[in-house]
Amino acid sequence: MTNTVLCLRPAADFARLDALPPASLDVSYHAPDDPLLPQLMASAGALVIPAVGPKLPVSLFEGSALRLVQVTGAGLDRLDQPALMRLAIPVANVPGNAAVAEYAVTSAAMLLRRLAWANAEIRNGNYVAFRARMLNDNLAGLDGLLVGIVGLGVIGLAVAEAFDRVGCRICYHDPAPPNLAAAQALGATALSLAELLGGADVVSLHVPLTAATRALIGDRELASMKPGAVLIQASRGGIVDEAALAAHLRSGHLGGAAVDVYSTEPPPSDNPLLLLEDDAAQRLLLTPHIAGVTRQSSAYLFRSAWQNVERVLVHNDAPLHRAY
Repeated sequence: MTNTVLCLRPAADFARLDALPPASLDVSYHAPDDPLLPQLMASAGALVIPAVGPKLPVSLFEGSALRLVQVTGAGLDRLDQPALMRLAIPVANVPGNAAVAEYAVTSAAMLLRRLAWANAEIRNGNYVAFRARMLNDNLAGLDGLLVGIVGLGVIGLAVAEAFDRVGCRICYHDPAPPNLAAAQALGATALSLAELLGGADVVSLHVPLTAATRALIGDRELASMKPGAVLIQASRGGIVDEAALAAHLRSGHLGGAAVDVYSTEPPPSDNPLLLLEDDAAQRLLLTPHIAGVTRQSSAYLFRSAWQNVERVLVHNDAPLHRAY
């Protein structure tokens, strides 16, 4: 059996983090549009891909000898699940969590306490007036707030644990949480989505993009959220209706939102979130799909991915974190 691996991200990404593949694997690095790729797929044992990027065509996998497609992150939406299942090609990911948890807690604190907003106001010469406004508005910190986690998988659970560590109460919505014992250990309360949205001070989304979750959070759901609540969108673009979110920030109904993922990436200039102005714009924290990206988390993801490929190709074991 071949130990040849095709990797669709540069070797430099791995080298700079001291996370190169083990010597037991024969790895070559290619761009997704490399014309030689379809030919090479016919004899490769595994394909390694980043989680973020354009959808890979099904034709790339037809007639391949792949024993594994390994994603160096959690997201699987670059792949056509029905097609790969039909072709009997296993797919595995690496559900990293620590960096996303750090992002969620940090973003919630920044929005609740208006730290980025204060920075902008001070730079505009409004120190005295904005400080008075912050004091008058009696801003909350995280301690004691109710945080609602939508999707209590590996990442959602890590986010829940991070909020728990800073004194938050936890509720969650997940019809089938994979680690119910861990949720119970946090004292987390299971709620319907409507109950969670209506009661939580912070709502953090951690579900994959599927037919069931597309536009999961639309105008009706945002309207049902607690006035002044904060939304953290670090799951997948398309789960939140961006026009509706912009409207609820503009109206002042929401206290803030952190958005790391977008329906189109990068977001075009006419994205409703980019058109917000004045106070509404200051209640919005935008980041470029980096919630799960730190030096430490990337090294963990890369090393875990290589270990899984070696596990399958060299040791002939079943892959860990098999998605399908």
